[in-house]
Amino acid sequence: MKRILICCGLLVSNSASAAEPDEFRQDAQLLERLVDYQYAYLDRLPDGDFELTPTLRAEAEEVNTRGELIRFAERALTLLADHHVITGASLSDSWAVFPSYGDLWIERHGDGYVVEQVRENSPASQAGIKAGDRIIGIGGLPTQSAVDAFWKDLGRLDGATDEGFAARILAAGRRDRTRKLTVRHASDKPRDLELANLYALAETDQPPLSVSQEDESLIIKFHDSLGRDDTIAAFDQTMAAAATNQPIILDLTDTASGGNTNVARGIMGWFVEQPTAYQIHDLPAEMRRTGIARQWIEQVLPREGKYHSGTVTVRVGRWTGSMGEGLAIGFHAMGAAVEGARMAGLLGAVYDERLPNSGLLVKLPVERLYAVDGTPREEFEPTPKAGPR
Repeated sequence: MKRILICCGLLVSNSASAAEPDEFRQDAQLLERLVDYQYAYLDRLPDGDFELTPTLRAEAEEVNTRGELIRFAERALTLLADHHVITGASLSDSWAVFPSYGDLWIERHGDGYVVEQVRENSPASQAGIKAGDRIIGIGGLPTQSAVDAFWKDLGRLDGATDEGFAARILAAGRRDRTRKLTVRHASDKPRDLELANLYALAETDQPPLSVSQEDESLIIKFHDSLGRDDTIAAFDQTMAAAATNQPIILDLTDTASGGNTNVARGIMGWFVEQPTAYQIHDLPAEMRRTGIARQWIEQVLPREGKYHSGTVTVRVGRWTGSMGEGLAIGFHAMGAAVEGARMAGLLGAVYDERLPNSGLLVKLPVERLYAVDGTPREEFEPTPKAGPR
């Protein structure tokens, strides 16, 4: 017998893993409702709500299996053009999660697509791609044609598309194959490149952080580790060995996958002597449901026996994402210098939501996040110097 629970306004069965074909289909059809119920950034969408295209609505009617539901959910959520929205399960040929598994930050400029930043030590950087290069082809098509086909495949024909978002996804590629790009530097002859995808190169034994010296400063670089349980212990050990009042440089230029607030508050806690505000949270879904706004300030607290009085500089870039961005605005509120290029601009704080019959996880930004001065986190701009090396 199925036990039915109520979760986020949807009925959730305790036998989701044994869903029937019609239940997978029901979940596909309920995805719109889930997004409209919880997503914090509906104002970014036409008419302020999430609506499937006719193409995707027809696909929802044909969903019968878990794999088909995953594929449909990935495609449907792409309409949000939000790099912070993903599914908790994927397929072998799913698009790469960006920016976690991307190495080219591409924006549309004028009539072309320009590389704004290249990820350090990535296939793209090793192939000689540099900031300012133009991506003139992806997958054997002119870039604009590839971008147009990306949105057309989802049934989006109204021109209300995010071209930079699509170009970044296309250049990151699918998880099970190499990427084919055509790149031109200045007036040079175009180069055809075939690059490995970052899933094939993912490191599993990398330490959470590395330490080096720059003049009198201690540089602590995090290796996409803001969600790892061992990061705090490694950071505590490093800070305990720091000289009294030694300047600290925190390098967050390789934190694209974000993390969690426990790690972030553990890091910031070394640099405060009293409770200190570091970011503002806002929950639009509650306002939509009740008509009553909900907003609160999160604080970082001192850690007993752990305090460092030296100055702090934070280095950021396009591969500073989510919790990395939270650390940056938190340290800025605490008076630290935040230097480098624009960050990933990932929207809000992600909650894990489950579709009711299958239990498929959908990760949605449900909270809006702001710096303590009210600046939306995604709009925060660092001082444009010293950036990623």
